[in-house]
Amino acid sequence: MTAPLPAPLPAPLTAPDTGAVERRRVTVRGVVQGVGFRPFVFGLAHELRLSGYVTNTGEGVVTEVEGERDTVASFCDRIAADAPPLAVVESVSHEPLVAQGGSAFHIQPSRADGPRRTLVPPDTATCADCLAELTDPADRRHRHPFITCTHCGPRFTIVTGLPYDRANTTMAAFPMCPRCEREYTDPADRRFHAQPVACHDCGPTLRLLLANPNGRPQAAPTAPAPTAPGPTAPDPVAQARRLLADGAILAVKGLGGYHLACDATNTDSVAALRARKARGDKPFAVMAADLTAVAELVHLSDAERALLTGNRRPIVLLNRRHDSAAANALADAVAPGSPDLGVMLPYTPLHHLLLGLADDPPGPRLLVMTSGNLGGEPIVTDDAEALTRLAPLVDGWLTHDRPIHVPCDDSVARILDGEELLVRRSRGYAPLPVPLPFPVTPALAVGGDLKNTFCLGQGRHAWLSAHIGDMDDIATLAAFDRAETQLESITGVTPALLAADRHPGYRSGGWARRNAAGRPVRAVQHHHAHIAAVLAENGHDHRDPVLGVAFDGTGYGDDGAVWGGEFLLADYDGYQRLAHLAYVPLPGGDAAVHRPYRMALAHLHAANLPWSGALPCVAACEHDELAVMARQLERGLNCVPTSSMGRLFDAVSSLVGLCQHARYEAQAAIELEAAARLHHPTGPDADRGPDADRAPDAPHPTDSPGYAFGLTAPQPDQPMRLDPAPLFEAILADLRAAAPTALIAARFHAAVAAAVRQVAALARQRHGVSTVALSGGVFANTLLAHACAHGLRTDGFTVLRHRLVPPNDGGLALGQLVVAARARAAG
Repeated sequence: MTAPLPAPLPAPLTAPDTGAVERRRVTVRGVVQGVGFRPFVFGLAHELRLSGYVTNTGEGVVTEVEGERDTVASFCDRIAADAPPLAVVESVSHEPLVAQGGSAFHIQPSRADGPRRTLVPPDTATCADCLAELTDPADRRHRHPFITCTHCGPRFTIVTGLPYDRANTTMAAFPMCPRCEREYTDPADRRFHAQPVACHDCGPTLRLLLANPNGRPQAAPTAPAPTAPGPTAPDPVAQARRLLADGAILAVKGLGGYHLACDATNTDSVAALRARKARGDKPFAVMAADLTAVAELVHLSDAERALLTGNRRPIVLLNRRHDSAAANALADAVAPGSPDLGVMLPYTPLHHLLLGLADDPPGPRLLVMTSGNLGGEPIVTDDAEALTRLAPLVDGWLTHDRPIHVPCDDSVARILDGEELLVRRSRGYAPLPVPLPFPVTPALAVGGDLKNTFCLGQGRHAWLSAHIGDMDDIATLAAFDRAETQLESITGVTPALLAADRHPGYRSGGWARRNAAGRPVRAVQHHHAHIAAVLAENGHDHRDPVLGVAFDGTGYGDDGAVWGGEFLLADYDGYQRLAHLAYVPLPGGDAAVHRPYRMALAHLHAANLPWSGALPCVAACEHDELAVMARQLERGLNCVPTSSMGRLFDAVSSLVGLCQHARYEAQAAIELEAAARLHHPTGPDADRGPDADRAPDAPHPTDSPGYAFGLTAPQPDQPMRLDPAPLFEAILADLRAAAPTALIAARFHAAVAAAVRQVAALARQRHGVSTVALSGGVFANTLLAHACAHGLRTDGFTVLRHRLVPPNDGGLALGQLVVAARARAAG
């Protein structure tokens, strides 16, 4: 996330004598607690020989400085320019005070009174200094699993209140030993006022539990740590590493919850984890010991390398290699059928230890690291719950006694055209706010039912929660409750209104209505929220409407249909549906989502094309089911109309024989994108060399004979319709000619991108639109997103895409917030 620019400082106060003594109160707002800001201020004041004090408040960091006028002015200039690396200085304000005299500068205890406007930092990966100490046998924190300082470690997941002091974190239960306390109170030390500071003597402790034959956990036999300083001590990490090397599956407690871990090269272990978790074919993420190990698995661009090694450490989706021994050693069940591999580097001291230091016995250097939960449930954070809920999944638990106050799953990102594209915004990003282009009234937007995040807003800030999950069980709703309470407490936002999706059956909307307590609940149309989200994060003002292209799988439409292939003339206050993908029946509702062949048959039926027995989608359908489907479609029984672009991708994926049963969300579309990448003229990885930052170009539409949508306008006052019937005719012709699947997939992507350009040209001609905003889960497809943006820019449009929040429903709450809060302010 790009840090907001600090507000300009007021002009220096004038005085006839430049050496006159002056005192100022300076208030710094932003991410300035838990990042070493008070120690920085202390050091700066001492360097400039100023007197006064600094303290934390609920509003930010407040300091009073006194000294010669020019020196005080220099302090005010440098307090933002020289801020610590993890700080995000949002504003600096100061006011003159009456000089009091004195020669000392000190840190005062934090104040809990006043408004809460400071910004809590996210959890941050272990810094280089702490990592050096972790690996140094001479250092007293050698192999300390919880090593941290002012520049790294847990923040958001341990905060229980403001101001950010140890007493308001889950470290409050761990009194500092004398040596840690000396560091904590020494202004020259890197751990000066580092709230999670601890060591072997006073910090949290690890323990390893094993599942006995009846599934109950029991303590593992202890063994000495190989090089631990001081007396011989048990080493749960060394034992855990040996267990992983022997094929065990372990629950490992991380920053924001438990992971399920196993050796990623052990075929039996990965298959067992997949079966126990009922994972289907959904890819697992892999944690690699270092960047060298990553480079043996995937192709890396400079931007991808920077994202992997930064202090946020998300899971990064990377193009897989197939030409190295390490890549071939990875178990097939890690990411079956996926062109990408989700990879992350260690981000806690425990991860580094688990993967092994230089002098450790050999062990796994590649670990599957997946969320510790059962399918569809939120990540487990509570230790007692981990011992029960995760018991059917694991052979043991590597856990510790530092509580996790709020769940925070791993973030997922990829690089698109050299820029970061978030797929899931959570650890490392939450709760950093998104700056808004206009002020909003205090509000809570509850998001959608898939990939749920919620959003609190006030003024020019929008705070998105960490990833909650799919709102389809009681555990997720309970996790939503806890996370919402915590985010309110650390932001100080008391919502005056709530916003929710317009879908009458969404559980998120039900939560909003149950918890409204007399406050208004504003319903926001799903695709309008998508477009408003991309406008808000790009700082778009509200004066000029844009053409919003919202492509996803499911959204409740104004007419009760399932929308998802939408072109909206939109601003924050409203929208007009200019065009959409032509309706086809959605046979059996959710059954069609899980069985893409149903969508292929529905599209063929809508296009009046025969169901030839030679087609893969027909062959995948049992004879009895095929007859039932035919009757359903003829009579319109249990067939809600849909304009979903996501379902169109499913249909084409099935039609060309790629995916008939989707075992995880968007599997059919992902496999279609993978096939299209293979058609790149010089090979699938030709532009994925060390300096490549962009996705391959889709073939130009002129290379795609017949691959085009029909565009019709049924009535002058009705939206235009993109008819895919001509497209399906062309695909069938290519199938009869035995054209390669990769070619068909690439031509399909090109046709969708061409349709976007065609509608945009008409919108400009009729409505003067010059800006196009792309949103919705389909635009997580980098091939399509690149082709659309490239074509639109070639045509002279300004293109807005997501960078700070995901294009999928994980960004929906931001759009709901700005639509609802502006509507209330205006009305």
